[in-house]
Amino acid sequence: MAVRSRYTEDHLAAAVAEGVSQYVVLGAGLDTFAYRNPFAMLRVFEVDFPATQEWKRTMLRKAEIALPDALIFVPMDLEHKTLAEGLSEAGFTAELPAFFSWLGVVPYLTLDAFRATLRTIAQLPGRTALSFDYALSPETLTAVGRTAFDRLAGRVAAAGEPLQLFFTPETLEEELGRAGFKRVEQQDSDQLNELYFKDRADGLKLSAVGLARVATAWV
Repeated sequence: MAVRSRYTEDHLAAAVAEGVSQYVVLGAGLDTFAYRNPFAMLRVFEVDFPATQEWKRTMLRKAEIALPDALIFVPMDLEHKTLAEGLSEAGFTAELPAFFSWLGVVPYLTLDAFRATLRTIAQLPGRTALSFDYALSPETLTAVGRTAFDRLAGRVAAAGEPLQLFFTPETLEEELGRAGFKRVEQQDSDQLNELYFKDRADGLKLSAVGLARVATAWV
């Protein structure tokens, strides 16, 4: 979880350096970026289900964490409102590029919901980008990987949130291309270890049993 956030925020920093001033956190949950945002001109839109967002706001009040001026909450139920509508009502500027993060969400979506979100983002101006993580198709995993996947799938299903959407690297790129994204980057566990854990004295690194990847796509 730490690595996927670091990866996303590294790409966000690169986008801000190129002039992007809007950051949309899809399925924000307890994401903390807005409360440690180092970019003075960056507006942060936290999009989440209304009840989840209200729970977070209650937690923030109890912890006496002040809401930053640049933070905009976007409570949304996608069954009743589109992402474009929700962002517009919150003051998002569709004529300007934006950076989107979508962490810990995609594996729980339907394919239709995934595609609808991609299409909305891909309609925004050039320099718009999206970073997210996704689950690899179970049939592509090693025997050890499949055992780890089955255990994870059982735990999240028991919690009421079954895994239901999977991709291979090739099928993911096809989906992004069809939606309108022009460039795609993907990183597996080995590549992330090289980026963030190389030469650590304590040996900390991601497991070689990779069940997921992170990706960034640019409009």
